[in-house]
Amino acid sequence: MKLFVRDLTVIDATYLDAQRGFVGESYIVDVTLTGALNEQSMILDFSQVKKQIKAIIDAEVDHKSLVPHASSKCFVTIEPKRTQVDYKLNDNSYIQLKCPNEAYCLLESEVVSAKVLETYLEDLILLKPPENVGQLDIKLRSENIETPFYHYTHGLKKHNGNCQRIAHGHRSKLDIFINGEFNHSLVQDWANRWKDIYLVSQEDIIERTDLSFIVKSNNVDKLCSAYHAPQGYFELLMPAHRCEVLPRDTTVEELADYICEQTKKRVGDDSVTVYAYEGVGKGAIAEL
Repeated sequence: MKLFVRDLTVIDATYLDAQRGFVGESYIVDVTLTGALNEQSMILDFSQVKKQIKAIIDAEVDHKSLVPHASSKCFVTIEPKRTQVDYKLNDNSYIQLKCPNEAYCLLESEVVSAKVLETYLEDLILLKPPENVGQLDIKLRSENIETPFYHYTHGLKKHNGNCQRIAHGHRSKLDIFINGEFNHSLVQDWANRWKDIYLVSQEDIIERTDLSFIVKSNNVDKLCSAYHAPQGYFELLMPAHRCEVLPRDTTVEELADYICEQTKKRVGDDSVTVYAYEGVGKGAIAEL
């Protein structure tokens, strides 16, 4: 007998890719359990599925940097409280991070993919399988978005939860309405502008000399950012052309407002309404 749960949770995370750099993703999680019926004629109560399995997924991969630890391009140094990751991109530039240990999920693979993540989570959960369960299948899927969208990565230092991690991300839909009508062209412009982007607040920019680690040398212009947050001290260096610096925080509320303001400058007296999404099914609305 099999039991299934669709849309168990959403994993909002960022992975490192040699070509794309940071890739913000939002994976919808579906779970199928195979097992014998218990004395209640059930495999497992749905509330237990949601509580036990979702808790493991959230703790292990959600709002983390997913690192292909087995890649020859990846160099990881683990310290008692913080871990440094140096990742070489195909253009010979680097992304470098030094963050509290819990900000990462180190995957023993050469690349990060949905399949790699599925296998990792299945193996992890089956170390302590729910009662009556003999097999577990996890499937990750992306939201079906028929209009342009973007992948972005950021960190929110003022957040008390896991959003404070400096490199977590989202795959996000965007709706822009001009005088009440959806404008595909404007949405496409933002999707192009923020394709695999790292969004950083101006106030978090620091000098390269203020970083606590040795910077990998190359001729690419670099952006350095760092901040103290409740979970610890976060540092990041990456190619400047893969970033956009904003004169505000990078919460979805501020992103919606920023897109709305920038769009208003283009369209003049016409009314603008922006629906900015943070991953799947949630976001903020800004109007001018």
